Amino acid sequence: MSDIYSRDLDRNDANYTALSPLSYLRRSATLYPDVPSVVHGSERYTWAETYARCRAFASSLAELGIGRGDTVAAMLPNIPAMFELHFAVAMTGAVLNAINTRLDARTVAFILDHAEARVVVTEAEFAGVVGDALELAEGAPLVIDVVDPQFEGDARLGDLSYDDLIAEGNTDFAWTLPADEWEAISLNYTSGTTGNPKGVVYHHRGAYLNAANNALTWGMGLHPRYLWTLLMFHCNGWC
Repeated sequence: MSDIYSRDLDRNDANYTALSPLSYLRRSATLYPDVPSVVHGSERYTWAETYARCRAFASSLAELGIGRGDTVAAMLPNIPAMFELHFAVAMTGAVLNAINTRLDARTVAFILDHAEARVVVTEAEFAGVVGDALELAEGAPLVIDVVDPQFEGDARLGDLSYDDLIAEGNTDFAWTLPADEWEAISLNYTSGTTGNPKGVVYHHRGAYLNAANNALTWGMGLHPRYLWTLLMFHCNGWC
């Protein structure tokens, strides 16, 4: 049955925007470009710099053939790269799988295969576990190494460097919001203590609303100093 409200009122660019945490980052970079976004040891970034770094890495991922429906796994501590991956991966339409840093190689191998990971981003601190996992895994994802100045060690597993890919990337990468806010944005796994890990998929809309709820529930407001708590909308490797 048709009525006056079902005619000529389709969604369009003038009345609809897909909900996505990517909007938060773009807004922060626009309104607070010079406000500090990340402080990690000697590393200091503003929101404008963080936005540019995310776009640069996203462009490099796209050049590597990563796009909608692909899985990018990460086993990293809470360092700037982990923060940036939450947005850079989503900018390509791919899905971020942040792996719990406490898991053993067998479990990590299962997750990499089950998630059909095409890329693994890791750091020297976890090179042993990830290296063993890659030997156990059936797939052969591309490995990107992150160098954390705060960690004493330089073990590398792949031929690609996270910093090099950012340096070579396009800081003006023309990313877009998802065509459908129900598109997947992240994949998180349980620890698998009673069997193989179980995966849970977040969509852009759910991540956006969860991030907003975190800010409102914890009463931290939307001051740019605290936006990182709103923006870290995923498991971040510690679930």
